[in-house]
Formats: sequence, structure tokens, C-alpha cells
Amino acid sequence: MIRHSKSDRNARIEFVALLAAFALFLSTVEYLIPKPVPFMRIGLANLPLIIGLGILKDREYIMLALLKVLGQGLVTGTIFSYIIVFSLGGTIASALVMYVLYRFGKRWTSLVGISIGGAMASNSVQLLLSQIILFGDAARLIAPPFLIVGLVTSIILGMFAQQFVQTSTWYRMELEKRP
Repeated sequence: MIRHSKSDRNARIEFVALLAAFALFLSTVEYLIPKPVPFMRIGLANLPLIIGLGILKDREYIMLALLKVLGQGLVTGTIFSYIIVFSLGGTIASALVMYVLYRFGKRWTSLVGISIGGAMASNSVQLLLSQIILFGDAARLIAPPFLIVGLVTSIILGMFAQQFVQTSTWYRMELEKRP
């Protein structure tokens, strides 16, 4: 096992914190956009998760996902409400699907496809939770617009992430640092 110095570990922690701060910033921007349903978000704060797929270690990726949920809960004031359940469920499902698609299918799937997979996983879990917690069978009425918005925004986020990782000098340098 390779031992890393304390400064290397601290640098990695700081790097995850930077991506989490970026997710928090994007969550704040997204909070300003009106929503027809309290848990319906366009997913801007997922951008650091998509970008982080190629440059974060497994535990760092999990930490980023959890920090994203915590940050969103703090920014929106929903950390002690039922909304945090939607955020946590959606983020875990999304992060897991994106992680699996990236690790095992990146040869066949672009970041656009990975973003779509993550959004559909998140939206599916959130729809299930909305059926259980809020709307009962009426949740099927919000499903079509919810899934369509998720599809459209995930395509746009995926395209942005794809362009970013292909052209960013910063990203390329971070990728080279990864063991």
C-alpha cells in the first residue's frame, strides 16, 4: 500500500471542499429559480459531481455527494424538513448511477449519457418518495413534466461537463495528479 503524506491528504481534502463549495454556489443560484414543486430542481449542483467522476477517488466522491446534500439543506433551510429526504435520496441514486456508468461504461457512454442516467435515477427516486410521502397515487401526474425537465437539464449539464473536461487545463492537471 502506498502511503501518502499528510500534506497530500490535506490537499485532497481541500480539493473535495473546493468542489463542494462549487456545488453549494450552484445550489444557491438554483435556489433563486422558482420551482412548481418544492423538491423539483434542475440539477445545477450536480455539475461538480459529474466533473468529479474522473478526478476523485471513491471515498472523495462519496464525501462530495454528502457535502452537496448538506450544503443544499443549509442553503435552502430544508435540512430539518422532509425535503432533505428527497435531496438525499435523489443525490445518492444519482451519484451511484453516475459512478457505475463512469467506472464501468465510460467507453460507451459520454458525460451526457452519464448525466442523463444520474438525472433519471434521481428523478425516479424522488417520484417514488413523493408518492410515499406527499401525493400518493397522484404523483403520477407530476411524473411526465418532472422527467422531461430532468432529461432536458441533464443533457445541457452533461454537454457542459463534456466540453469542460475536454478543454479545461485545470481539469487536465487534476487528472494527471490522480494516482
